[in-house]
This record gives sequence, structure tokens and C-alpha cells, in this order.
Amino acid sequence: MTMKYARLSIVVSLLVVTLAFTGCFTQEQYEDLQAQNRIQQRTIDELEGQVSALQASKSQMEQQLKTLRGQGDVTKGSLSEEIAALEKAIEEKNSLIAKLQARLLQGGVKLPMELSVMLQDFANQNEMVTYDEGTGMLKFKSDLLFELGSDKVAASAVSSIQALCQIMKNDKAKDFDVIIAGHTDNVPIGKPETRALHPTNWHLSVHRAISVLNLMTTNGVEATRLSVRGFGEYRPIEANQGNKGNPANRRVEMYIVPKGV
Repeated sequence: MTMKYARLSIVVSLLVVTLAFTGCFTQEQYEDLQAQNRIQQRTIDELEGQVSALQASKSQMEQQLKTLRGQGDVTKGSLSEEIAALEKAIEEKNSLIAKLQARLLQGGVKLPMELSVMLQDFANQNEMVTYDEGTGMLKFKSDLLFELGSDKVAASAVSSIQALCQIMKNDKAKDFDVIIAGHTDNVPIGKPETRALHPTNWHLSVHRAISVLNLMTTNGVEATRLSVRGFGEYRPIEANQGNKGNPANRRVEMYIVPKGV
């Protein structure tokens, strides 16, 4: 954590303690402020971790680019194409880093305490799920959520989605929508029968998001509260590892957001 954000956390904590002892607000309000401070700190920690991972990945790419530029005439053939691809990837990394750094300054979307507690309990009970209180994001591991190379939700994961639907149908969640975003690693789809259904990783990521949406509507969540996005391999959270990809990048993210966002 940077010193700037550490100082911010300390100042907020001291303010909470000072106001509590001077009687400016109730014990319940004091506890709520403490909880909000913890949530904000977790958001800062996660965002800084993502920035660090992206910067490390970008540094690797820059080193690869430097090596390629030292290999003779860079204007010819596949060498030129490889350099152009790396330059584009580095530009995308820079853009994503800038967005994450902007979020560090702005903070995330905070959900009502009761809803946040329900979502945290849900994540704690499911090995495939993590929950970020600061941004209202649930992250599902695709390797556990879907059958291999498929957009079909695994039988073992159906009950988890159904449990989430029960939370989203609760009165505490009635003013919130769900954005479902699919992600893959960078390993190309190899099997012809799989490519026939999902020509690219982009297709697979969208199709998986749609499968989750369909399961949620089947379990009573209104279609008007759901939307999907697919990012394919283009928003990794960790560097991919050659032809093995990276399991962390194979995921489905669900953002719990105010209605109409």
C-alpha cells in the first residue's frame, strides 16, 4: 500500500475514534464507519495488487520488445508483426493501469451493509467464489463454474448460482442489478468441435456469461436486472504463462450495481 493511501486510512480511523468518544454519533454509526473503513482499505489493497501485476506483465513485454528490436531488420515479415502486437499489448496495459489508478482515487461502489454481509457469507461458503466488498464484485473461477471448454454451467455449480439468485431476490437487493462479465486466458481454442460453437475466446467469454444469465432468469431473477459482457483474453488479472494460460484469468465476474447503471 502506498504511503498516501496508508495516511488516508489512518486519518479516517482516527476521525472515527475521535467522534465516537466525543459523542457525535451512536455506537451503531461508529461501527458502520469502521466497517466502511475496512471495506475501503480492502478495495485499495486489491486495486494496488492489480496495478502491480499489470506493471510486472508490462515490464516483461517491454523487455521482449527490446530484444526483438535488436534482432536485425525490424521492418520485415513476422518480426515486424510481432513487434506491432507487443506495442499494442503494452498500450492496452497502460490504458488499464490508468483506469485502475483512477479507481484508487475514486473508490468503489459500496453496497448496503446487509446485502454486503449476505454476499460475503455466500462467497465464504463457495470455494469457487470470492467477493470484493468495496466494489460489489463476485468473482467465479471458470474452471469450477463450467465444464471444460464449454459454456454449460457444471452440475456442481448450479446450486451456487441458485443460492446467489435467492440473495438477489431478497428485499435488500431489489434496487440493484447484476452485470455478468466473462473472461478467458490467452490460449486459443483448439478443438474443431469447440471452435464450431465458440470461434474465439471472445465468443466463449460472452457465451459463458449468457449461460449464467439464463440460469439466473430460470431461478426467478428478472431479465431486466441482468446484462452480460465478454472480454475474452483481453483483461487478464495476472500474466498468462505461455501455452498454459493462467487459471486466474479464466473467470466470470458479477458486479452488483444500482439499478440503471
